[in-house]
Amino acid sequence: MNAPRLLGVDHVHVFVEDRAAAEAWYARVLGLARSPGLAFWASGGGPLTLQDRDDTVHIALFERPRQPNRATLALRVGAEAFAAWRAHLAAVPALAVTVEDHEIALSLYFSDPDGNPYEITTYEHAAARAALGRA
Repeated sequence: MNAPRLLGVDHVHVFVEDRAAAEAWYARVLGLARSPGLAFWASGGGPLTLQDRDDTVHIALFERPRQPNRATLALRVGAEAFAAWRAHLAAVPALAVTVEDHEIALSLYFSDPDGNPYEITTYEHAAARAALGRA
């Protein structure tokens, strides 16, 4: 039996110790802002939902004590955007970023202040390597 078709990832739950601090970090580092239509959920312990400017990436921040992480959120980009993300992340103070060449893909790895891991990946391998050489 085939599973029904999925339309995409709706949102990812991210657990943080301080939602206000996390909201500022996500705005500064990933360019995410409050989702206006979902802001009401943030009251009463519900999620504070953030989105990108195109309304295609959604992260739901839940305030909880620090705990071990079991998942990484991987975001896909094109080659030119990959080089731009590397430069952008390099400018974030105290943010440790690693670049991994997976032969068919290039990935940037980093974590938010609560230890939630992130990956930004492109499968435009040759073009991304060339873009990094120009950056």
